[in-house]
Amino acid sequence: MKLHHSPTSPYVRKVMVILHETGQLDDVALIATSGTPLAPADGFASVNPLAKVPALVREDGGAIYDSRIICRYLDARANAGLYGKGDATWDIQTLEATGEGIIDAALLMAYEWRLRPEELRFEAWSEGQWDKIASALDVIETRWMAHMHAPMNAGQIAVAAALGYLDLRNADRKWRDGRPKLAAWFETFAARPSMIATAP
Repeated sequence: MKLHHSPTSPYVRKVMVILHETGQLDDVALIATSGTPLAPADGFASVNPLAKVPALVREDGGAIYDSRIICRYLDARANAGLYGKGDATWDIQTLEATGEGIIDAALLMAYEWRLRPEELRFEAWSEGQWDKIASALDVIETRWMAHMHAPMNAGQIAVAAALGYLDLRNADRKWRDGRPKLAAWFETFAARPSMIATAP
């Protein structure tokens, strides 16, 4: 298989962590594919018409994209059980969606200050995105910690990738403040070999 990736993408990091954790890393060739909405990677649209990483080209040549779909595919391929069984899968997928939502909002903030000309930047937009992030973090801290301490699953991996991205792009926001349980969980989870190997 071939994985189109960028080492700083938190979406890619989710996939890479699962590759490490499920023993599939050697089954994938990594194809460096970086770009932005203003300057997508040349030719990448033939793999993913949305020109977004990650995109996984399977052995049969077919491509799948969107990190949640790729993670689900790799989980099924390895029979790893990262999405649980029965009703538990809905909680895991909701936690995964919460992590993805944090990433989505943080990426929009990053694009605002990295790509938009300074005179056109919209501070209220960035603050609105941060409000979403803060709300999601608060909900994880108050409602989801039992799930965070369950056997490793795709929801935890998504949240960990999101928190790592906040450390990379939004360290000044100090997401750990007021969230001691989530901060302590992340300190432990971030020490996993798969997380260390995929740190941006």
